[in-house]
Amino acid sequence: MPSGDNAPVAAEEGLDHAVEAMQAGDEAAFRLVYRHVQPPLLRYLTVLVGPTDAEDVASEAWTQAFRDLDRFSGDADGFRGWITTIGRNRALDHLRHHRRRPVSEEPVDELVDLPDDADVEADTLGRVNSEAVVRLISALPRDQAEAIMLRTVLGFDAPTAARILGKRPGAVRAAAHRGLKQLAKKIVDEP
Repeated sequence: MPSGDNAPVAAEEGLDHAVEAMQAGDEAAFRLVYRHVQPPLLRYLTVLVGPTDAEDVASEAWTQAFRDLDRFSGDADGFRGWITTIGRNRALDHLRHHRRRPVSEEPVDELVDLPDDADVEADTLGRVNSEAVVRLISALPRDQAEAIMLRTVLGFDAPTAARILGKRPGAVRAAAHRGLKQLAKKIVDEP
């Protein structure tokens, strides 16, 4: 088997070791974990609070995670789930404080350009650049947007996404499915 086939496994094992080293106080390991976890966390938070506030909320989440690191126990996947939960809680606090949910200001027709005969449900997220996807997902109801971000964009399994959201795995799968269908319809219906 070619060594390239094991690259994702090796990267995940390396991240597991980095999480362990980070817990022991290794700053280089913290930087490695941050570089790996921050981009998807920021995309998720952008859906929740909008692009203007996402970086501030992410910063608050990392600050809390660093402060509470001694309470964390687990591997890289566990850390991703933990920091995402912290980020979600900070985002919900932010939204309660500001009493609003962001709305994309760009029209959908400027975000995507899909051919009419595309298998949209299968290709929706793969054919649109990630910034456009985040904007489209942001326009969905929050439960659907969060389920899509956690399951499809961040790659969490249903039980992990359910723990983050405080819901049952079946409810998360159903919300993601409904959201993806709405997302596909938005893309197809636009001229």
